[in-house]
Amino acid sequence: MVVDDSAVVRGLITRMLEEDTSIQVVCSVGNGQMALQALDRHDIDVAILDIEMPVMDGLTALPLLLRKSAGLKVIMASTLTLKNAEVSLKAMEMGASEYLAKPSTSRELSSATAFRHELIGKVKGLGSARRREVGQAAPTARALGQERAAVPLHPLKGPARPITLRQPSSERPDVIAIGSSTGGPQALFTVFGELRKNGWPKQPILVTQHMPATFTTILAGHVERISGVPTQEGKDGEPIRGGHIYIAPGDYHMVVETRGTERILRLNQDPPESFCRPAVDPLFRSVARAYGRRALAVVLTGMGADGSKGSVVIADAGGTVVAQDEASSVVWGMPGATAQSGSCAAVLPLNEIAAYLLRTANKR
Repeated sequence: MVVDDSAVVRGLITRMLEEDTSIQVVCSVGNGQMALQALDRHDIDVAILDIEMPVMDGLTALPLLLRKSAGLKVIMASTLTLKNAEVSLKAMEMGASEYLAKPSTSRELSSATAFRHELIGKVKGLGSARRREVGQAAPTARALGQERAAVPLHPLKGPARPITLRQPSSERPDVIAIGSSTGGPQALFTVFGELRKNGWPKQPILVTQHMPATFTTILAGHVERISGVPTQEGKDGEPIRGGHIYIAPGDYHMVVETRGTERILRLNQDPPESFCRPAVDPLFRSVARAYGRRALAVVLTGMGADGSKGSVVIADAGGTVVAQDEASSVVWGMPGATAQSGSCAAVLPLNEIAAYLLRTANKR
């Protein structure tokens, strides 16, 4: 379902989606009230929801839509402004699954190849996730030595494959690196909220979340409020300090560089990886070089496979890798690919990840 007050925008988005034969746009409406009524007539997997609309805006409609249709995946769509980024992050705290930054004019929208790619990818990923949720949840591989879990690499394709777990590093980590994408803001809020309640690790935390500029600025503010620790977008050349959270700024890869005895952040605009900048793999590769066995990496919910190759580099350097499990992921793409790569010491439900991080960070 496409929900936008502009008939032109609704038409353009609908045509883009229907270029992919696996997607069916069942309805297109102009405000939140009409969207609620449409749920009485259609079984909808994914709704693309505009923020500013007459009669009923997107933020008002969101909780009503989620209450009326259990499991509905909602993508908040808005132009890239500071205000809309703030509203989109608030919507994700309220239960929206994703955000989508729309080009500011219909002319830009009609010619936006990158937007089309992101739109189709997110709708397909979230649609598959919703279909998966009506089936049987996959078992979880909690830690090495327990029974291996047979988890499908893709929610709809292929036979289940066993997850092979590695021994975690015997050394206490000096850094925690986290990668996330679709559903990532909510997952980050959950992990950081649990850490705040149960004790905060002394190590610095480096985060790459697939987000455009402006959104990452707002994300840093939300994370600081939820975590209670200093949080900021990474700055080029900045020394990395314990007890701080650093978030890769939109449109820049964030990596770690060693300078003498000091480790600093570097930002670059090298080509996108996995269609993303910032991407998780560059961060993880640099963490493996700078910290070796004293690196702890986490891959949370997200589409695609970003982070899986970098996780192998970290594990091969002796570090520890953890992935979120399928049942608790909005989309089990990135963590699924990481789990299947053989780099993980554990594959855990979201609500168990903070406790694992604390145990590992505080080991002697």
